[in-house]
Amino acid sequence: MAALQKFYNKHDGKQWLSWFWVPTLYFAEGIPYFLVNNISVMMFSKMGVPNGQLAFFTTLLYFPWFLKGLWSPVVDVVKTKRWWIISMQIMLVAAMTLLAFTLPKPSSELIASGQTPATMFWFTLILFIIAAFASATHDIAADGFYMLAHNQSCQSAFIGIRSVFYRISSIFGQGVLVFVAGVVEKRTLEASPDGVADIPFSWQVSIGLAAVVFAVITLYHLFFLPKAKDDAPRVETGSGGSLKEIGNSFASFFKKKGVWLAIAFMLLYRLPEGFLIKLCQPFLVGSIDKGGLGLDTDTVGIVYGTVGVLALVIGGIVGGVVASYIGLKKSLWWMALGMTLPCLTFVYLAMALPSDPIIISVALAIEQFGYGFGFTAYMLYMMYFSEGEFKTSHYAICTAFMALSMMLPGFVAGFIQEAIGYVAFFWMVMVCCIGTVVVTYLAERKVDPEYGKKKTT
Repeated sequence: MAALQKFYNKHDGKQWLSWFWVPTLYFAEGIPYFLVNNISVMMFSKMGVPNGQLAFFTTLLYFPWFLKGLWSPVVDVVKTKRWWIISMQIMLVAAMTLLAFTLPKPSSELIASGQTPATMFWFTLILFIIAAFASATHDIAADGFYMLAHNQSCQSAFIGIRSVFYRISSIFGQGVLVFVAGVVEKRTLEASPDGVADIPFSWQVSIGLAAVVFAVITLYHLFFLPKAKDDAPRVETGSGGSLKEIGNSFASFFKKKGVWLAIAFMLLYRLPEGFLIKLCQPFLVGSIDKGGLGLDTDTVGIVYGTVGVLALVIGGIVGGVVASYIGLKKSLWWMALGMTLPCLTFVYLAMALPSDPIIISVALAIEQFGYGFGFTAYMLYMMYFSEGEFKTSHYAICTAFMALSMMLPGFVAGFIQEAIGYVAFFWMVMVCCIGTVVVTYLAERKVDPEYGKKKTT
């Protein structure tokens, strides 16, 4: 370990050194996030938990990312960022392992009835909450370590690399792990003398695989994550100054010109997606007689977790290119349309109930591409509004409102769908696009025409 650190110190500041840890760090950052926020939805749906309870309880799991700004100063001043990264990764390995070994096993009859109570998974939900807090804390430490271990030139050079590997973790989480669960489910069905698949076991295997992969990454980071020279605890600065600084940043945020319009934009721009995101996977695997598409679990891993995620990434890349050429102001309307109109694909899927995976994949790719394209404007707007003295703190507050924009619709989405069915629910999502249009119209008038444009020499 000492020899490895001497090697890092000798080559400190060289960009190629970052290839040893940036890809694995941001791949690790994504795995627990997608496990908690996406895999949980799919797993509970396959376990027969009703959509109302499913959406409500999995939305609660998002709270740590909404609240992480409250304890980020602790991560900033206590211990080192490297210590927090390794500690949280060890905690996440333990949580995933416990999840795999303690997952309840409702009977096949209860699962088939679609009335499995969420309370049956109370210990599972506790472990998910622990994993969520550890994951959110890991995010804070990883982003801080990235800045401390890099000079500005290296930060810019590897910003795209970290984003790519975070998206790869999304494919692993929403694609590979779901596909594995689907394959195991089919194998247990073939091996069962009663012709009944062991759905709980399939998710135990999938989560167990996630735990093994994450354990390997943690062990790797224990030896290969460098000790940055600037990564030192700051307890000696005292908590009084930090608390005062936090108070000033919060107060100044709500004193900014146009703050209430900005908050409205952050809460309503993604309103359609806020309702859609919690029900799209239950819709894909839901039985046809209940209005779903009835897809196999492994098929969902391919069409949604792989094709859909790739379309999302491409949409984000295209959005970034467009915004860099014409700026936020001119691209805002195009991106708002990208955020809203592709939601019609779910109306089509719910009404036509196609069985062809290619048709379903194309529809999901269109919707996810539009979402990735439209989300670019949302991120740029948060950066634009955060400009000023407390840029970092104000952006953190904006991300809290971003999380809230997903949580508020998520709490009620499942209950609404159960009451009105999938077709009416997806039409309701289209009506919610009015909120996106209104806040886009109001916000676009206030945006600097030059913001976001690529500067030419």
